[in-house]
Amino acid sequence: MFNPSRDEVRQFFTETWRKERAKEILTPLESMVADWVREHPEYHDALQNHEARDADYSPDRGKTNPFLHLSMHIAISEQLSIDQPPGIRRAYERLAARLGSPHDTQHAIMECLGQVIWEAQRTNTPPDTDKYLELIERRASRD
Repeated sequence: MFNPSRDEVRQFFTETWRKERAKEILTPLESMVADWVREHPEYHDALQNHEARDADYSPDRGKTNPFLHLSMHIAISEQLSIDQPPGIRRAYERLAARLGSPHDTQHAIMECLGQVIWEAQRTNTPPDTDKYLELIERRASRD
């Protein structure tokens, strides 16, 4: 299983953004990353700043971790591409119809994913995919 270190993930994102800006050829995964980085201009400086690559983005510092945020976009995009967990694509489509924006939909799903991961870490159990889908469906059903 692919399990990159924090530094490897950060290097991948910064190198991908460098390649995108230099108009170099990107792999399919790098293209997906570049698409999400373009959606987040607030992260461009961090991805170009070597000091930001080494920064501590712990929650008590009050700053969003651009590498974690972008990684979650990639994870959700991958989940949608293979419909894993089964039913996420349908739940995404329902939520997207309600929110009207693929980006806003991803952010809403990101909150659900974050909650499920936090609960799994707290209880030292695998992430509950049924709960994950339930949280997404609940958001899609809100009036």
